[in-house]
Amino acid sequence: MLPSATEHLSPVWARYSNIVADHAQGAYIYAADGARYLDFTCGIGVTNTGHCHPQVVAAAQEQVGKLIHGQANIVYHKPMLDLVNELLTVAPAALDTFFFSNSGAEAIEAAVKLARAATGRPNIISFVGAFHGRTNAAMALTSSKAGYRSRYAPLAAGIHIAPYPYAYRMRMSPAEASAFCLGELEYMFETQTAPSEVAGILIEPILGEGGYIVPPDGFLQGLRALADKHGILLIADEVQTGFGRTGKWFGHQHFLDSNGSAVTPDIMVMAKGLASGFPLSGIAARPETMAKWAPGSHGGTYGGNAVACAAGAATIRAMREEGMIENAAKLGPVLLGGLKDIQEEFPIIGDVRGIGLMAAAEFTHPSGDWRESKKIANAVRQKCMDDGNLMLLTCGPYDNVIRWIPPLIVNEAQIADALGVFKSAVKSAVG
Repeated sequence: MLPSATEHLSPVWARYSNIVADHAQGAYIYAADGARYLDFTCGIGVTNTGHCHPQVVAAAQEQVGKLIHGQANIVYHKPMLDLVNELLTVAPAALDTFFFSNSGAEAIEAAVKLARAATGRPNIISFVGAFHGRTNAAMALTSSKAGYRSRYAPLAAGIHIAPYPYAYRMRMSPAEASAFCLGELEYMFETQTAPSEVAGILIEPILGEGGYIVPPDGFLQGLRALADKHGILLIADEVQTGFGRTGKWFGHQHFLDSNGSAVTPDIMVMAKGLASGFPLSGIAARPETMAKWAPGSHGGTYGGNAVACAAGAATIRAMREEGMIENAAKLGPVLLGGLKDIQEEFPIIGDVRGIGLMAAAEFTHPSGDWRESKKIANAVRQKCMDDGNLMLLTCGPYDNVIRWIPPLIVNEAQIADALGVFKSAVKSAVG
């Protein structure tokens, strides 16, 4: 029986389970009833260092006894300065100036405001299937599900949504999908918004909530070229792809230009894995871009909270010292390979994709109805929870994609356990 207090929580929180968590450690959540769950959700890509990483816990505990809140307009505090120094070691070298908020949505709002202030232009382009948050501008930029936007009209103006190269759904080769979508973006410049009115192009280096879709090689490079051609700022939403998730510090680092260098955005948005579960987000940009942001034109009471910043700095140190990014790069192919083996046996899995420990299995239905495939994916997810104590999430417009987000401290035995549970659940769903 659930505690009576649950009756007083808003139903706006859609629920994946009725588990009452008592504590968590590493890759596991322990329920109040004593059950142990292998958590391959990471709080939706947040606890990349695993639950309650000792180094992060110690940093937060120490900071609580020193200074809990020192408002950023009023004082500098050591944890924020430490975090800046740690970020300088992992962020693109050109993006060496930072602003901190509390959530991914807030950081997206900040990035949009900065782009508009820096360019003097009004419009922002995002992509079909994107998820950028649920606040005003962030919601208007989001199109991964209509439910995130319905009944909230009118949405923020100045937003244009371009097609994303979802090659599997488009039934094109990756190269064809990339060329088509880049062409459609140029068509948008002729039909919807002149490029001289576009402040920024906002892109998730790997589509997250929209289905864990890896863009074809050449697409981000093409966006960079278009942005440079028209004086548009390229904004990378690294909220879900950041901090080691893909086997590199940031997702955009997988996409190389003709010189072999990573395609670098002009503004980078960070959150989720930044502080191992403490509410902290931020944006990074070139100093000349940040210099165009008038003092007082943006801010927030809690942004860059001292305890959260201490946890953030400790998170980066722990990732580096313990080789978590290397572990994600090493075990990502193991996870993807296991999923592809299951796909070969059960063709109801139409596609397996991902980079590092950001992987997905997309389910199909013999009728071709994408909505029917949602029932299959959710049945599999629930079976994993009920019979195997494995926590997974769905995503995609029809929720027919099961996404895999294990912590970066996961080991090969835990991946094998999870794949075994998943295979059994798929077999049960097929009947």
